[in-house]
Amino acid sequence: MAEPSLSAAETALENQRIGGLQIRVVAICTLIQMCDGYDVGSIGWAVPSLTHTWHVAPPAFALAFLWSNLGIMVGALASGPIGDRFGRKPLLVVSIAIFGAASLLSAFAPSLGVLSALRFFTGAGIAGGFTGTTALTGDYTPQRLRATMIMVTFTGAPIGGFVGGQIVAELLRLGFQWPVIFLIGGAFPLALVVVMALFLPESPRLLAARERLSPRQQVLLRRLAVAPGETGSPGVDVVRANTIKMLFGEGYALQTVLLWIVFFCSLLNLFLFVFWLPEILHLTGLTPSEAVFATSLHALGAIAAVLYLGYLIDRFRPERALALHFAASIVFILLIALIALPYLALLAVVFFSGMTVIGSQTGANAACGALYPARMRTSGIGWALGIGRLGGIAAAPLGGFLLKIGLEPRHVFLSACFFAVVAAVATALLALRPQPRAAAAAVRESALPGG
Repeated sequence: MAEPSLSAAETALENQRIGGLQIRVVAICTLIQMCDGYDVGSIGWAVPSLTHTWHVAPPAFALAFLWSNLGIMVGALASGPIGDRFGRKPLLVVSIAIFGAASLLSAFAPSLGVLSALRFFTGAGIAGGFTGTTALTGDYTPQRLRATMIMVTFTGAPIGGFVGGQIVAELLRLGFQWPVIFLIGGAFPLALVVVMALFLPESPRLLAARERLSPRQQVLLRRLAVAPGETGSPGVDVVRANTIKMLFGEGYALQTVLLWIVFFCSLLNLFLFVFWLPEILHLTGLTPSEAVFATSLHALGAIAAVLYLGYLIDRFRPERALALHFAASIVFILLIALIALPYLALLAVVFFSGMTVIGSQTGANAACGALYPARMRTSGIGWALGIGRLGGIAAAPLGGFLLKIGLEPRHVFLSACFFAVVAAVATALLALRPQPRAAAAAVRESALPGG
């Protein structure tokens, strides 16, 4: 929603046109998201091979899944306040460097314990990239298109998952071993660090709040119709208070709680599929290569959701569009869980399940980035992601436990139906949230002594 009584700088940024600068930011953020999509799938792709190489039962890999999600949770909770206070670009560069280095080292892991420890650092690094890209994209897009543009960047995650899955499936078919999965996953983000350092700009609001700017930074602000004379103005929507406290003030408490519920349930479902779908398909008769290929269609389906869901969220609000999308996911979850489908039909259903399961989470990311104002945008998405990762953490032992007690492999996904219902209801309840104060008024109040 547009907020009235904005400063001249905020008015310019909330109504900026989409041009070369904005496209560059979205493109780089999309590449960063590709790292996330590849990383999410990488451990699942490696499990069918590692079970034979290390002679470890599939449920034991819940340990690696657990540490990956713990790393993401810690990284998400820490990166939110860091990104809001110190800058989106430094957060992104450092986070992706940590992620890339840890992924490369994973290729040389001698045991499940070492791999699990490295997964913590890959998770922490990618979490900073996740929150930073959401906030920076929101800073470089107008309010009317914010959810749509954030969802565009999130095409990177399913593209990374799909393209990466195709490459890995072919390499495994040609005889390459599991380390190649992590070598690819480390080389790409480390190359991307150089691109970010050279071409990724800082948040315009954080630049406008600084007293001293370089000539290059002044030119960037002028491109956004923000006069350098406005630098340091209290009318710029940047953080001047405790961002975590702000998530529960200014009328945002109900929104924050509901989004945390949505993220918990949605990420539990997403990671239940990401972690266990390759192995479950393998257990039902598919070869490791076929299982990876089928799972990659799950990520491809999420790309299709981007074509329409961001627009629907901007047009009809998340409590309508996103709630229906979560509800639709139940149909495809049930088809996978209850019916032994022929291979081609299975591929189609996996595609549509990805469109609704991963697509709904992508829509939740976009909605979160659009519903919070700039001063708490990184913290809003970071803490929603961090709390949501508790669901991702639960997905790993949940799948392992259900397999261990002898449940038919496909029936593991029946548990996802309950969480899809809760996510749909919580999203619909966003309609009850109070309208937050105007951004300009909140910024003026936070600039006062004691604010």
